[in-house]
Amino acid sequence: LERSQLANEVIVVRDGAQALDYLMRQGEYAERPEGNPAVVVLDLKMPKVNGLEVLQKVRETPHLRSTPVVMLTSSEEESDVVRSYELGVNAYVVKPVEFRQFVAAIADLGIFWAVLNEPPPGSKKAKRSPS
Repeated sequence: LERSQLANEVIVVRDGAQALDYLMRQGEYAERPEGNPAVVVLDLKMPKVNGLEVLQKVRETPHLRSTPVVMLTSSEEESDVVRSYELGVNAYVVKPVEFRQFVAAIADLGIFWAVLNEPPPGSKKAKRSPS
């Protein structure tokens, strides 16, 4: 994402519980500035709280409901795709196996969701850094 020259800060968390703490502004993130991310990228197989559970909580929370969520995962299981869309995911992306393709896919995701996509009110719109 940094190579895509996105000016906004990228927050990386270790597990689904930490993702929920960040999004809900609780625990170690209770003092983070207000506002929703331009996009949330989840993995189905996150530890502690899986991606589907995080997605469900995001869609149940009024101030997060319209935040774009992308499921980025290695699973091509039809049931995972169906369940993600039933819970309101905006996009489901299967991680490419080859590293360069993975890096390119992440860059494309970042550019689309943070720069090209018009975010809902209350979200932080990313800005491109001057080249």
